Amino acid sequence: MTSHPAAPLDELLAGGLSNAFHPLVDLDTGRTVGHEALLRGPAGSPWEAPLTLLAAAREVDRLAELDLHSAAASVRAAASHARATDVPVTVFVNVEPSTLTSDPAGVVRALAEAGDDVQVVVEITERALAADPAAVLAGAERLRAAGCAIALDDVGVERESLAFIPVLAPEVVKLDLGLLRSVEDPETVTVAGAVRAYAEASGAEVVAEGIETPEDLTRALVLGATLGQGWLWGRPEQALREAVPAPVRFAARPAVATRSATPFSLATVHHRVRRAPKRLLLPLSTTLETAALEARVPPLLLSCFQHERHFTPGTARRYARLAAHLPFVACLAEQLPHEPVARVRGTHLPPGDALAAEWTVVVLGAHDAVALVAREADVGAEADGDREFDFLVTHDRALVTELARLLVDRIAPS
Repeated sequence: MTSHPAAPLDELLAGGLSNAFHPLVDLDTGRTVGHEALLRGPAGSPWEAPLTLLAAAREVDRLAELDLHSAAASVRAAASHARATDVPVTVFVNVEPSTLTSDPAGVVRALAEAGDDVQVVVEITERALAADPAAVLAGAERLRAAGCAIALDDVGVERESLAFIPVLAPEVVKLDLGLLRSVEDPETVTVAGAVRAYAEASGAEVVAEGIETPEDLTRALVLGATLGQGWLWGRPEQALREAVPAPVRFAARPAVATRSATPFSLATVHHRVRRAPKRLLLPLSTTLETAALEARVPPLLLSCFQHERHFTPGTARRYARLAAHLPFVACLAEQLPHEPVARVRGTHLPPGDALAAEWTVVVLGAHDAVALVAREADVGAEADGDREFDFLVTHDRALVTELARLLVDRIAPS
């Protein structure tokens, strides 16, 4: 039994849909610098509200079709405005997570209708990240290669969004609406501080939504926002407003491609390695895990165990405790099941995979960046604790971020 009326999608796709455009305003100058495109169904119909329309399409497995149609219509309207005014346009386009991960090529084709006069920023909701991080990252890089920047929406709703920010590296971070209403809450201050730290390091823009009054504007500034949206500057309209182009602020920044297949091969390019037995490296590993638990803004924890037999009962208990407190914990090893313990994302490595020779622990978050990277040396030790590894420990945030991306690329979807 469906919870939404059956939408006449063929009729709507043939001409019953429209877009409204909501301005993004520079909080320092008050000038409009871009617009967010918002899907609208026929006025007065049961499908006027975009959430109802999207839910109805989802129930008949046509969400991607609706999503791509809306994206293409949004950029065509922006391109038409740019031609009429002879002024370039920046438009933010919402793309459903399932559409991005299932049909990234279709998203690129739909947005290609923007032409050269429209700069596109694709909004991805944070709920997509934990479900299939590898596909989201791959889709984001495909969009960047096509010239589209990435905005991470609804930041602050779930802990996963903060933890994944360094890996996704969005050009724009959009704060969840609720944060503006809870500026005095310590948890909100913590979220804002994490976003501010990322924005300062990366140059990302920070958007506060829901600004309705001058007091809201002050609250947005306290949160560290550089841009704002809200009824203080008017409601969404079918026509785009006059805007000041800001192409540099919204330029796509593609990730630097790494040719290394494993964390060890990447980390050891510029860092010296040492050798030690496993029994002496274990305290290093557990210390990194403990540091992750103690972080004020919980980070990602990504670990490689070589083979499932090294994920011992003691390790399982430790990782169950970690997964209960951290937003995302993933482990990779030969023969490792999909969920070795509750809430731990397991990924099986095929026999002969170069990663199966490595022992890696990566902790990456808003304020934390540290990794233990090791590869087993072929020295024929009999006891497990005497097995020797070439290793290094690094706090280099740029390197730790690249290590995390290498591992996230291998993580199986939920």
